[in-house]
Amino acid sequence: MEKIKKTYVEYPYLEKPAIIYERENGHKIVFAYKAGSLINISSWVKTGSINENDENNGISHFLEHLMFKGTSKHKAGEFDRTLESRGAIVNAATWKDYTFYYVTIPKGTDDKNFNDTLELHADMMLDPIIPDNEIGAPFDIDNPHITTKRERHVVIEEIRMRKDQPWTKVYNLCNENMYTSHPYKRDVIGNEKIISTVTREDVLNYYKTFYTPNNITTIIVGDLNPDEIIEKVIKEFDFKGRPNKIIEQKPIDNPPSQTKTAEDYSKINTSFLMFGYLGPKADDIKTSTILEMIALILGQGQSSRLYQELIEKPVKPIFNVVSTDYYHFKDGGNFFIQANFKPEEKDNSIKLIKDEINKLISQGITDKELKKAKKKLKAGFAENSETVSDIAENIGFYMTVTDKLEHVEEYIKVIDEITSSDILNSAKEYLDINKAAISVLMPENYKN
Repeated sequence: MEKIKKTYVEYPYLEKPAIIYERENGHKIVFAYKAGSLINISSWVKTGSINENDENNGISHFLEHLMFKGTSKHKAGEFDRTLESRGAIVNAATWKDYTFYYVTIPKGTDDKNFNDTLELHADMMLDPIIPDNEIGAPFDIDNPHITTKRERHVVIEEIRMRKDQPWTKVYNLCNENMYTSHPYKRDVIGNEKIISTVTREDVLNYYKTFYTPNNITTIIVGDLNPDEIIEKVIKEFDFKGRPNKIIEQKPIDNPPSQTKTAEDYSKINTSFLMFGYLGPKADDIKTSTILEMIALILGQGQSSRLYQELIEKPVKPIFNVVSTDYYHFKDGGNFFIQANFKPEEKDNSIKLIKDEINKLISQGITDKELKKAKKKLKAGFAENSETVSDIAENIGFYMTVTDKLEHVEEYIKVIDEITSSDILNSAKEYLDINKAAISVLMPENYKN
């Protein structure tokens, strides 16, 4: 019997503490009790575009697709057919810091659905065969001669569809300019040329490097008895001595010392704009939460400052859309302001957004805005504790991106302790216009 380190974490809004089981090989298992008829099983891998380079950009996302293409025990398609016939939702996602795979399924009687789902899920995670006939032969993207389209063509088509989306274009342009060397500057989905030529050996080597015990967290959420299921989880996740690899740390980029602006053109009728700023590492819970609050106050919802000042109040508004987002990343978050506006008002649009940022930095926020932002964040956390899927995703985020589920215990307390002065200080530090990367996407007829 291997030694298991067990840790209890007080998870807000759940009736019982979450339990972390840390195995000798580094594999972590987290159980969270949630009464109801559904269970969720997911595995989060600490890899995404953060571990890619210019030669293999997009391989994390490509592997995510190929993980469903069969194992030594189960043929391609059997995983989906078996579980979906029982009412399961099966899916996966790749992002900058992680790739995760999940199944949400009715509990059923006598834990049969749990047992079968666990076996299929663990088998997929530990023994993907990634067959050549499912990948498809490599080809020249500039001179394709293809008779049979396989998974690499599915991914390439997905890349092409996204390339035509204006919001994707303006985001990628902004994201690339925020960084100098960090892998976050690359698009997670990859590019057509790499996906058209990447080999099975490349994909398998990537899998063996990053899908190691210490890089995987398996999460179980539902109305189950942890004492009865944990041994089953350990048994199914038999890594058979698979070695761990120490993942190198990536140097963190500094924000620009002066505003960087980039402009591109597309077949569009309106224009798109994005301001991007580098933020703190995800494990800096307080500062990350402050920037979440700023995003809420500045540009989320119809009562936000940007909506009121730039869309609601003007007699002839030049903006169609204006909003904000804050993305949490392991090596430093991103604060974004995005807008859709009338192309003839480009300079004025940039100026108006700069004015609102400067107003925030110079004047701070009101007590009313602070209370409202705190209320919204707490409500959002409570709402994300309602379903097994949301709970699993939140746990996966904390375990993978912040490296510590215990941060969840601090979250509500951190929200309560944040002051207007904290908001002002963080706005001055992170939203200085000199630290912004600005991207603009204009209609082609505005070129030159």
